[in-house]
Amino acid sequence: MSVQAYILIQTEVGKANSVAKAIASIPGVTLSEGVTGPYDVIMRAEANSMEEFGRAILSKVQAVSGITRTLTCPVTSSEY
Repeated sequence: MSVQAYILIQTEVGKANSVAKAIASIPGVTLSEGVTGPYDVIMRAEANSMEEFGRAILSKVQAVSGITRTLTCPVTSSEY
């Protein structure tokens, strides 16, 4: 079973596009788009485990220049 999550990202003024492009190149990221509202970029990513998600994806996202805050929202299930 894989771990999936949306990550909502706030950026420095004028950095949303460069942040979205940088994030899109991280392996495991399946979506990275600029949005309007309280957050500037939304992304979706998946990994095989929560440990891998943190090590391989979150740590790389948080290292992207221009990010001021992130909020991770795990997907609980896509089956209804």
